[in-house]
Amino acid sequence: MAEILIVDDEIGVRELLTEVLQDEGHTVILAANGAEAREQKKRPSIEVILLDIWMPDTDGITLLKEWVSAGFQVPVIVMSGHATIDTAVEATKMGAYDYLEKPITLSKLTNTIKNATERVPISSLISSRNEQNASGVYQKNLVVTDKRFIAKHGGLQKHHMQKLVVTEDEQITKESTALAEAKKELSMINLDSPLREARDSFERIYLSYQLAKLQGSMTRLAERSGLERTHLYRKIRQLGMELQRGVLKKNNQ
Repeated sequence: MAEILIVDDEIGVRELLTEVLQDEGHTVILAANGAEAREQKKRPSIEVILLDIWMPDTDGITLLKEWVSAGFQVPVIVMSGHATIDTAVEATKMGAYDYLEKPITLSKLTNTIKNATERVPISSLISSRNEQNASGVYQKNLVVTDKRFIAKHGGLQKHHMQKLVVTEDEQITKESTALAEAKKELSMINLDSPLREARDSFERIYLSYQLAKLQGSMTRLAERSGLERTHLYRKIRQLGMELQRGVLKKNNQ
């Protein structure tokens, strides 16, 4: 996993990106303006930078020019909800690795960061994605995680591949335990309570069960629940829950 520097003047954007990236296993460093970005950029462990174009003190384009002219080699991914295509083209010509348009979709974010950390050339991404979509790495008696394509196409050795899989029996046991707990909690919902309270109780049970069933993957939970990743995180907070090592728990636990 990578150490990622997020440069954005909007606290909401920083918090949201931090939640998503930490859930994916990355380490996150934050900067709220150009001055902080210049300071944090000095960290030798930084592997990727997410850089907002529009900031009050120093805009992202200026920072990008400054860093590229100084020979900075870390991939910089620029972000903006206001820039035009011309701005994106300008940034990539200047040396940005890629461009993300706000609101940023989860798949675009994670794929772009993955490619940046692996130094995948932009020109090879389209053909690589098509190949991945047409391929499968399923093995007998194995349930392969969402990282299966990293193992096949990223050149990992076989013993590394095994870390990305779980046996079918282990997964069935986890699902059975989660289902039993969900049924027990469902039986305890007070149907005489106000609709909102009963609905919140059900949603907590549903999300907890599905997350356990999906091996703690928030990406797959968002897909299963039909919610955008940002909406899913808001829903979890509204329900008084928090994510702890792939498990949803009430805040007071």
